[in-house]
Amino acid sequence: MKNKTAIITGASTGIGKEIAKLFIEKGCNVVMNASTEENLQKAYKELGSPVNAALLVGDISKQETSKQLVALALEKFNSIDVLINNAGIFAPKPFLEVEESDLELYWNVNLKGTYFTSQAVIPSMVAQKNGAIINIGTVLVDHAIAGFPATAPLMSKGAIHALTRQLAAEFGNDNIKVNTIAPGIIRSPLQSKIGIEDADSLAGLHLLNRIGEVTDIAEAAYYLAFSNFITGETMNVAGGHTVGHAI
Repeated sequence: MKNKTAIITGASTGIGKEIAKLFIEKGCNVVMNASTEENLQKAYKELGSPVNAALLVGDISKQETSKQLVALALEKFNSIDVLINNAGIFAPKPFLEVEESDLELYWNVNLKGTYFTSQAVIPSMVAQKNGAIINIGTVLVDHAIAGFPATAPLMSKGAIHALTRQLAAEFGNDNIKVNTIAPGIIRSPLQSKIGIEDADSLAGLHLLNRIGEVTDIAEAAYYLAFSNFITGETMNVAGGHTVGHAI
């Protein structure tokens, strides 16, 4: 896949960083985005300062950031073949405590970020009659857990699942494949941020009786990025989470 170009948002830590690592190792050109310059520079150096990567610091909830990502990709690498809409935030909060500011935050970062970045890359993909967009959702959209109150972020993630299907329908004739990856519990910095200190304690939520690793999501993203006949789908990468539990 040399000379293919991927834009990856939220690429400084966790899942996004691992996706960037895999795509870079496979020879793809990668534009890495994150909202914090320090974290993005650190990730870049940890990946070996690869020559086939470019960095853009910016808030993905701002439409201007999406335009800058496209401009950088075209300037540096002359094409945009893959978009991974990974940037997002997620934290539990009881429904009766959710405020308007919470809804606006998730709507802006999770949904608007995905929406505007997709909107920015699609003209280039239409022109070349090829492209792949991969959104990051969650298995919790279709498999709610009573003990994990998360209506505010789940609403935005559910909208992303719906957006995926509609974009796949509208741009299928242009050979643009649009899919969602819905992770289960994945070992990443997100877990500690939302107060889960022992992520392995949630292993029983998955039939494989373990939590996932960031490599599991990265491998799925790479597969979908270069698959020619999958679109409009939600791929659960969740160890059987949506089928049943090991507890």
